Amino acid sequence: MKFNLLFLLCVLPILAAAQIKTDLPHYMTEEEKAQMPFYTPPVAPGDKTLYTDPPDFTPRTMAEFEEIQALCVTYTSYKSIVAQIIEHARQEVEVIVICNDSTEVKYDLTNLFGFDDLDNISYIETPYNSVWIRDYGPNTIYANDVEELHIADWIYNRPRPYDDLVPEAIADFVGVDIYATTEAPNDLVHTGGNFTSDGLGTAFSSNLIIDENPDKSEAEIDDIMNQYMGISRYIKMETLPYDAIHHIDMHMRLLDEETIMVGQYPEGVADGPQIEANLQYVLTNFESSFGTPYRIVRIQMPPEANGSYPPWGDYRTYTNSVLVNKTIIVPTYQELYDTTNLRIYRENMPGYNVVGINCNQMIGALGALHCITRAVGVDDPLWIVHQELRDAVDVEDDFEVNATIKHRDGVSEATLYYTTDTLSGYESTSMSLTNADEDTWTAYIPNPGVETDIFYYIQAEANNGKVQVRPLPAPAGYFDFNLAFTTSTEEPVFEASRMDAIFPNPASSITCIPVFSGTDQKARITVYDALGRLIEVIFEGNLQAGESKHFIMANEYAAGAYMVQLQTEEGTFSQRLIIK
Repeated sequence: MKFNLLFLLCVLPILAAAQIKTDLPHYMTEEEKAQMPFYTPPVAPGDKTLYTDPPDFTPRTMAEFEEIQALCVTYTSYKSIVAQIIEHARQEVEVIVICNDSTEVKYDLTNLFGFDDLDNISYIETPYNSVWIRDYGPNTIYANDVEELHIADWIYNRPRPYDDLVPEAIADFVGVDIYATTEAPNDLVHTGGNFTSDGLGTAFSSNLIIDENPDKSEAEIDDIMNQYMGISRYIKMETLPYDAIHHIDMHMRLLDEETIMVGQYPEGVADGPQIEANLQYVLTNFESSFGTPYRIVRIQMPPEANGSYPPWGDYRTYTNSVLVNKTIIVPTYQELYDTTNLRIYRENMPGYNVVGINCNQMIGALGALHCITRAVGVDDPLWIVHQELRDAVDVEDDFEVNATIKHRDGVSEATLYYTTDTLSGYESTSMSLTNADEDTWTAYIPNPGVETDIFYYIQAEANNGKVQVRPLPAPAGYFDFNLAFTTSTEEPVFEASRMDAIFPNPASSITCIPVFSGTDQKARITVYDALGRLIEVIFEGNLQAGESKHFIMANEYAAGAYMVQLQTEEGTFSQRLIIK
């Protein structure tokens, strides 16, 4: 079903009676908890078309590390932080400020925050309820990978009707249509802080998405996300004990298609055990969209200045950052931790302009920079997808570089740039279209034949003249890998099998049982209750050499003490597990 927003009126009583509040917290208030079961999202008048039926094209959800045309913010709470975001982001893209009075915003930016000019800033004067635009703002989708730009919109998981209307206002401003999951059977409650996608059909969320849609099965939720956003693989993880809002952007983000940045607490502290259990669940059961193991980058989850961690201290997070083309804006808190964590960003995202904004003012409200921003993708994407080459040992052949490159007008040429010394500049070679059906372009980096680091990037030009590079900040940014040669003839050292510490322990949900086997052998992993009765066989069969992870769902067990046992040809290993 479609609505022409130009002729629709907002007739819902909840909207007509609503009082505009702009200082609402990130979490749901007690009053809102009572309202939410009866909440129906409103529809606003406007110029563009709002469809409640799924798209009649194959949609693709944009990844946050793709090129964007605009960053949206709401000008209300934490104005000094919002102003800093505007200043950094407008160096890259247009910044769209959602506000009640643009004159007030312009005055504040000029007189309170010292802006010399107001270039690259636009304003949408429209009502809103809160600053948390990540959760209620627009999702960028493309038709058939790189064709028309559209917006997908969910029912906001807060009964905040003015916030729920902001995507329509942005759609009007940008000039795109909306596909909304607001009508049965496709009505879906969701929130942007609990969602991230790799741009290739894989997405991540916590189980909050299941909890907030109790009338739908997980399969029905997956189907709606597939129809409206092209999510073909939806990975969900257990919610965390101390993250009250259960948004994954508080402890993880995707840096690219196969790299996950994960927040790390000291061992056994706060949400650390459950975060690690969730991560091991993902690594054990899923590969990247390229069919490779995910690469993990760890970054600190620091305590408050007094040393307190959640639940007694604020949920300080560095993963709640904002990617704005060639700039990444990172929350900061305390120099002791900021220095290390900003360096982690710079090492893993070479060439990006990494800037920090102090978020101590707002982190107590359970959110940081990612939570108060929302991007709109470009309307003319030149999409370059590349699986980065990894370190190589004893390789004598040249290195094959493949990339999927797409543009709605077609691609005229692609070039591979490479070097062993970025200070000396890059050499180039033309890429060839080796698979037209899959838009695959290929070139080779000559093997230097010596141990060295190799740096490279890809540039493409569309038939309409648009030029794009990957990574986005190239040539300052680059992919890199190391070539090494071995000379060792030492015999490998045999390591005995073991069962490492189970986590989290005590447990209440997904629980990881880490096992190491020194060789391929028959093994059995079992769980017994306190009376010695067999409760479950976790694994039975051939256990391959090396590390492996096994899982139980602790919420399916009665509370109490259990014994987890690993039986191998080398012996039996046992460990006590407490289930809350």
